[in-house]
Amino acid sequence: MAEMTTEEAHAFLDSRPGWAMLTTTDRNGYPHTIPIGYFRDGDDVYLGGRDGTQKVLNVEREARVSVLVESGSSMADLKGLLIQGDGEVVRDGPELLRLSRLGAQARGLPESEWPTEVGPGRAYVHVTPVRLVSWDNTKP
Repeated sequence: MAEMTTEEAHAFLDSRPGWAMLTTTDRNGYPHTIPIGYFRDGDDVYLGGRDGTQKVLNVEREARVSVLVESGSSMADLKGLLIQGDGEVVRDGPELLRLSRLGAQARGLPESEWPTEVGPGRAYVHVTPVRLVSWDNTKP
């Protein structure tokens, strides 16, 4: 099974804007995995959501997280990227707006539809990668 280069991993993440699986650790030490929207900025990944949710509480308690993005419908075309990293919760107003605009851009929205303000109760989980694990069964 072939791995992706960093450039290929970035291209893969950018080609799949939408959903990733975020795994955090709950207060009892068990994995807590949820589907969540994401986008990439440089090497980092951002996942959006509401403040005060379980994922946010989990990241605040234990910063080590993993993010999984995958594609394919058979073993022959299976591709995936597992990002293990350190998460932090972003709540700052100007930074939230910047991230909301980056997320809109990543989803392909025209600039005229990018947000000009952020509603109350929003937060992002910022993941700084520590380790990447990838697979690309489409490579020979």
